[in-house]
Amino acid sequence: MSDQPERWTQANVYPDMWADPDDDPRNSEGVGPEGELATLQDFLTNYRRTLRMKCEGLDAEQLARRSVPPSTMSLLGLVRHLVEVERDWRSWISDGDPVPKLYGERDADFDGAVAEQAVVDAAYVDLEREQAATDAALAEFPDLSERVGKDGIAVRELMVHRIEEYARHCGHADLLRECVDGRVGQ
Repeated sequence: MSDQPERWTQANVYPDMWADPDDDPRNSEGVGPEGELATLQDFLTNYRRTLRMKCEGLDAEQLARRSVPPSTMSLLGLVRHLVEVERDWRSWISDGDPVPKLYGERDADFDGAVAEQAVVDAAYVDLEREQAATDAALAEFPDLSERVGKDGIAVRELMVHRIEEYARHCGHADLLRECVDGRVGQ
């Protein structure tokens, strides 16, 4: 008997997809976004949705499970990590002192990802709040070539880095989720 879950998907149209096209909230009809900033924001939004989709339907224990040993990552840990990353990005565009860590130093975002519903609920509230705060801070700089913060980072570079960070962690989420309950797909 194997401890490995059987691979499965909810998709019927394309069996290697997470959801059928008509059920996928990332699919949009019509013309794509117009302009560089709108395109970057669209990609970021879709990666954020992907991370949420990878976590949907799981209980607190499954979200906190470190399903790909020896990694300390869990889906809940990724959510908490991205909370901290959003806070860090705001520090990049500020001339002031960095905002303090919400969960503690080093790997506290992963280490504190325990199988308690209150911790899960708090992580999602924290993520929405921090995403909105970072989005609002960056909205102050519509010129993507503007250099901001103490280090003079270009807004474009920060936007691309945000997309890269979410995309990379969505790849981790693919593997973590498959090892939790066998669900596969993009």
